[in-house]
Amino acid sequence: MKRILFIILGVILAVYLLYFAFVYFVPYSEGTRAGELIKFSHKGVIVKTWEGEISQGISGAQIFQFSVLDEEEEVIKKLQEYQGNYVKVSYVERFGTFFFWGDTKYFITKVEKDQSPHFRR
Repeated sequence: MKRILFIILGVILAVYLLYFAFVYFVPYSEGTRAGELIKFSHKGVIVKTWEGEISQGISGAQIFQFSVLDEEEEVIKKLQEYQGNYVKVSYVERFGTFFFWGDTKYFITKVEKDQSPHFRR
C-alpha cells in the first residue's frame, strides 16, 4: 500500500516538474513592442512580482501588460528609470505562468528608450 502511494506521488511530482520545465524553457512567441511606459510596480502580498503596462495608443485604449522576472535586474532598473518615457521592449510569451513569476504570460527580457513616433521628424 505504501509503495503504491509513493508511486502515485512520484508520478504527480514528475508531471508537475515536466509542466514547469515546459512552461519555462519553451516560449510560445518572442517579439518587441513599443509605447509609453505608464506603469511599473513591485506588487503582491506574500510573493512580490514586477508588473508593468505600456500604452500603445493615443487614447490609452491599447495597453500591453507585462511581467519581469526578479533575475532581470538590469531590465528592472531601466524600467524604473524610463517611467513615463517612450520605450521599446523585447519579450518572451510563455504558455502559462506561475503565481511567483507574475500576473501575465509576457516577460520582458530587454528594454531601451526610444523616440515617440508622434515627435519624429
